[in-house]
Amino acid sequence: MDNTIIMYIIIAASVLFIGIVIAFVLLQKSNKELSLVRKLREGTKSNTFSSEVIYQKLYVFYLRTPFIKRYLFKIRRRLEIINIDDEYLTRKQSAQILTKTFLIVIPLTIAIILLTSKNILLMSILLIFEIFLLDTFIDGRVDKIDNNLLKQQIGFFSEIRHAYHEFNMVEEAIYQTAQDDENPEVARQAEKIYEILISDDPESELEKYYDVAPNAYLKEFAGISYLTKEFGDRKVDGASLYLKNLNNITQEMQLEILKRDKLNYVFQSLSVISIVPMLCLEPIKNWAISQFGFVRDFYDGKNGMLVQILILITTLICYLLTRKLKDNGSTTIDTKNTENPWQEKLYQIKPIKKIVDLFMPKPGSKEARKIEKTMKDAASKDKIQWLYINRILLCIVSFIASIILFGQLHKVAIDKVYTDPTTTYDIIGQMSDKDAKKAMELTESDNEYIRYFKNKSNLKQEDIERAMESGRVNDDYIDSKGNARKTAAERIMDKIAIVNSEYLSWLEVLGAMVIAMIAYMGPVLLLKFQTKMRQLEMEDEVMQFQTIILMLMRIERVNVEIILEWLERYSNIFKDPISKCVNDYESGPWEALEAMKEEVNYQDFIRIIESLQAAVEKIPIKDAFDELDTERDYYQEKRKESNERLISRKGMVGKAIGFTPLILLFVGYLIIPLVFIGLTSMNSSFNTLTSM
Repeated sequence: MDNTIIMYIIIAASVLFIGIVIAFVLLQKSNKELSLVRKLREGTKSNTFSSEVIYQKLYVFYLRTPFIKRYLFKIRRRLEIINIDDEYLTRKQSAQILTKTFLIVIPLTIAIILLTSKNILLMSILLIFEIFLLDTFIDGRVDKIDNNLLKQQIGFFSEIRHAYHEFNMVEEAIYQTAQDDENPEVARQAEKIYEILISDDPESELEKYYDVAPNAYLKEFAGISYLTKEFGDRKVDGASLYLKNLNNITQEMQLEILKRDKLNYVFQSLSVISIVPMLCLEPIKNWAISQFGFVRDFYDGKNGMLVQILILITTLICYLLTRKLKDNGSTTIDTKNTENPWQEKLYQIKPIKKIVDLFMPKPGSKEARKIEKTMKDAASKDKIQWLYINRILLCIVSFIASIILFGQLHKVAIDKVYTDPTTTYDIIGQMSDKDAKKAMELTESDNEYIRYFKNKSNLKQEDIERAMESGRVNDDYIDSKGNARKTAAERIMDKIAIVNSEYLSWLEVLGAMVIAMIAYMGPVLLLKFQTKMRQLEMEDEVMQFQTIILMLMRIERVNVEIILEWLERYSNIFKDPISKCVNDYESGPWEALEAMKEEVNYQDFIRIIESLQAAVEKIPIKDAFDELDTERDYYQEKRKESNERLISRKGMVGKAIGFTPLILLFVGYLIIPLVFIGLTSMNSSFNTLTSM
């Protein structure tokens, strides 16, 4: 073989070998990459029935459903503040909370329909009332997330302490702690605060964060971190002032967590207890009728229905008051649309605006100032025109509902005449089937006479007796003797009198007007109740002011104006006088503080104002509030004891309100009818036996 050919063969074999080696290496690398991708997918891939995927799909479904969409947005507005920039988690938690709520509400709806299927009016009221329950369930679920965030902050501040010892820089300590993946909610807040501290304009960014922070303690932490970064840290009694302030905030959070836990424990069953009577109306009625036949007239008549309505209204009022009592003073976020709610849209319609303006007091008048003060004392964010729209609508709805209710009562009384079994003797127990059949036959016979004579004018009992004797209506009494015929005619005459008298009278229209006026006053009375409950929070708020002052008074360059701005930021009950003082501060610090002192009447807060006045003119801030530091342990114990008293007072008021519907149910709807009607029936039976 030629050497040239051999050389070509060797070269071709070498190229083929090199190609095979390269292909093998590439294939091996490809296999490794595929293996790595496969492993990664195994760790992250969700199956078809993953709860994550289901909640995301449910979120989209809820978003497209008109009625449910309102509640979805209400949840979102609170969760998106906690889950900063995490849309996936916000959607998941929103759908999760709403789904769990429906798992409670839907079985409750089915139970209401099954228990009240024979009473359409009661069933309708209960189903409408169930809408209010949605808010309770949703608020409870979101509050749980809010409380979990507060508990996470305890561990977060502990980690901050360790990181600050290591780096000795506020922003670096926050950044290091924000890398924690175990508590993502508080880690997001830490990342946000870190971004604020390193921004070009941290002061303005901090003001924006104050508007959206989930709770006051993160506001305090962000503010103290900013002041420490700007003015530097210092040693107080051999310890870092920044870390001492962190410890103060932690103690405040611990007290708040204990307070919330105790309030939840006290009120967790009261909402359920106040609702139970509504669900027990029909079961109690059916049991009483089955065991004591003589109470059928009460439960199936007007009186029974009136007591039912009274219990329903009382339950609704007690439920709303219980919620106000529990939620008052909490750090929950207001998710109401305060910019353009439905009241504002309604008020923009010119005819409605003119009507509302007729009811509203003139701006600057004594009545207007009184209403505005009540709204401020109750911490209401509504405008006065919104309040009057609520009052007018509630008045109109109550009047119409009362007229419908009175008409329904008349219908119930007339239907009772036509449908109730008619007996010729008093029944103590339950009728047998044979007696019930005879009684219904007698009722049908009476109904023929009622339909024949009910529209006759100047009707007399003798006219009915003559019709019985002649068989003009039916032949049931042709062969009856005079006494039996007379008794039957008297009974039919009484029934006709009932049918003819059941119409809407002017007294009932007047009663509907009275109910409408009470409903018109309802929103104002609710504001006054909320004001009374807020007064219980005064001591707690003043003690929170003391903690804020304790944190600020040793920071250099902090003055009275900065302290007032901080107090305004965290105030609730005393917000208006503090805001007014801050606005007037430039015109004269001492005079502005003196005006605020005259406006408030709580002694502990007046002492704080006097100390601020001393710090303005005479002595340094740390000397003016020196007792806060020296008596810190005393104030902590006093704060605990104050919280105990607050919880005790709220618990007493809450129990009195929460148990009212239950007491009314058993006493007014069960015991009194059984005792009173039972004694009346027995007395009537004994009189009949005596006459025989």
